[in-house]
Amino acid sequence: MMSRSKAALCGLLAGLVAGIAMTLVMLLLAWIFQIATPLVILGDRLSVFISPKPFFWIMGRVGGYNHLKQLGVSSSMFGQILLGAMGGMVYGLILRKRQRIEYRWSFLIFVALPLVVSAVLLWPVLGTHYGGMPIDAARLITLLGLAISFLFFERTLVLGFAFLTSRGPAKTPGPPEFTPHLDRRAFLLGTLGLLLAGGGAAIARKLFRIATFSYDGTQYKGAGLQAITPNEQFYCVTKNVVDPRVDGGLWHLEVTGLVRHPHTYRLLDFKTMEMVDQETTLMCISNGLDAGLMSNAVWRGIPMADLLEAASPLPGAERVRLHGVDNYTDTVPFQKAMDPATLVALMMNGVKLPDRHGFPARAIVPGYFGEKHVKWLTRIEVTKADAKGFYEAQGWGPNFIVPTRSRIDVPYNESWIKLADAAKGIPVKGVAYGGARGISRVEFSADDGESWDDAQIDYPGTKLTWALWSFNWEPEDGDDYTLVVRAADGEGKVQEFEENRAFTSGITGFHKIVVHIFAH
Repeated sequence: MMSRSKAALCGLLAGLVAGIAMTLVMLLLAWIFQIATPLVILGDRLSVFISPKPFFWIMGRVGGYNHLKQLGVSSSMFGQILLGAMGGMVYGLILRKRQRIEYRWSFLIFVALPLVVSAVLLWPVLGTHYGGMPIDAARLITLLGLAISFLFFERTLVLGFAFLTSRGPAKTPGPPEFTPHLDRRAFLLGTLGLLLAGGGAAIARKLFRIATFSYDGTQYKGAGLQAITPNEQFYCVTKNVVDPRVDGGLWHLEVTGLVRHPHTYRLLDFKTMEMVDQETTLMCISNGLDAGLMSNAVWRGIPMADLLEAASPLPGAERVRLHGVDNYTDTVPFQKAMDPATLVALMMNGVKLPDRHGFPARAIVPGYFGEKHVKWLTRIEVTKADAKGFYEAQGWGPNFIVPTRSRIDVPYNESWIKLADAAKGIPVKGVAYGGARGISRVEFSADDGESWDDAQIDYPGTKLTWALWSFNWEPEDGDDYTLVVRAADGEGKVQEFEENRAFTSGITGFHKIVVHIFAH
């Protein structure tokens, strides 16, 4: 019988290599087949249990959302490799006493049991598929991917341990443990582990190059702001490490839930439907008073009401839950979904939706924060009143209707301007947004709100969009000035600061900047 230390060390090495092999398989499944793996969906599953305040605290500690996502994936990767090494050590110690474990038991312990546990713990997120597979099919594909990964772990562990501990040729009498024979085999198995790790690192680098880190958090603001935001500059916020790249041939849009006639649509089905063009502004619920997580585009799509009416909603329909292929979900009131302005959009500014903005279809829900405009839409589910979405379950809300907001884009905060130049007039420009209520008036103040002047609305937009405004400011003296803007929505209600409004419902207030006018 081998010693306890030899069994533990051989099991540890075999488990370590097996964990690396399993991780490599997961990365391959993600890269080639766009199958979701625990490396990413574990974070989705856990994040709904973290309320917004701790979530922002964690983000601040690690350096932002992108760093948090990177930390989450790397922790999952190294965690499962470490867990594999520990599992291998336990396997070695058990095998030391039993001498032999039948395949059915190793399969049960290292494949079947982890698969059942994963299915139970990850069930709400197993319908994720970054290539656009329908949710029910995606769930089976994800489970199959998990089974393949666990099988690779089991086979690598069992064969690796057997390779390390099998009897070699007869040796002269000597110490029975850690002989050159074992050292050579350990070196070979360790080399295999390094090769597998190198392959995994290469695939991880490829995935990193297409990851969301380069564009997640894109803002649109400043002197060059246009009424219609170019697609490549449109603001972007995503929970994903790698966004879906949907195969239009695989993709389906289901209308299901509390309906008499569930429907499933393919991309070709929409080509025969009448579409509408609609200019609509989107703004993130996390958008700061001075931030640029807001953009405007012309969307072409089908009113969501047309699809819902075709499915004949049943009594009790109070909310509609929207599902993306990335397992993102959110809900809107049923009546809002039936609003003619709520669209299933397939085009953006005259072209098909870019991948990062939801190809092949996304929801457009005017007047609601951006999280409601679900991208990569794959299911429209009519539900009862208690349905919740991804961020709603995390604790965002309860108010998701955009409050009236305005912003100064030009000049920049803490600008220094000569009095001689200021006397010619300083152009002050910015945007105002009233959700689905439009903008009727914009006012400018150069004395921190003590007095107000009407600004010029250069681009009024529509009821569903932002407005662009300007004011020619002519300061008379050199001084430090606090510039402020406020707007009134299309119903005449003036923008205000709601002191009791939770940040989880989007902040309110007035954007202010300081400008220094100096004589010399």
